Amino acid sequence: MLRPFQGVWPQIDPEAYVSEFACIIGNVEVRANASIWPGAVIRADTGRIVIGENTCIQDNSTVHADRDCQIGPNSAIGHNVLCHADTVGSFVLIGSGSTVNGGTIGDYCIVGSGAVILEGEEIPSYSMVTGVPGKIRGKIREKHVQLIQGVVKDYIEKARIYRSENLV
Repeated sequence: MLRPFQGVWPQIDPEAYVSEFACIIGNVEVRANASIWPGAVIRADTGRIVIGENTCIQDNSTVHADRDCQIGPNSAIGHNVLCHADTVGSFVLIGSGSTVNGGTIGDYCIVGSGAVILEGEEIPSYSMVTGVPGKIRGKIREKHVQLIQGVVKDYIEKARIYRSENLV
């Protein structure tokens, strides 16, 4: 479901996949090959939200922001995530059930399932974050980069299949 806010409609690239059971409101841009899955809510009623190329917002996740929000390309926002970040970099995996309450996540990061990133946190690139509150536990390794790339690739392919079968 696409809805305007104060006359501004979401802009969806024709190569993106948006489930008919997702809700996208206001000044949102969804770029090529991004996918928005059932139950996801992206609400831009305060600032602009950009979902980068090849990025997936998985089932029942919410993206909202108090100001502009940029989610970089080739990232995965897992199931049931509350993403209230200012910036999420490229090649980021935010695990299921996590909360990102403001702040910035650099490129090539993993936020473990159930982690809570507190407001104003700056997570540097190549970090592994887990826990409540989230703490940097170390640097990601090549196997983690491959994991992120695999998830992104899988969701690009799933979205292609859903589009081809008119499962919108």
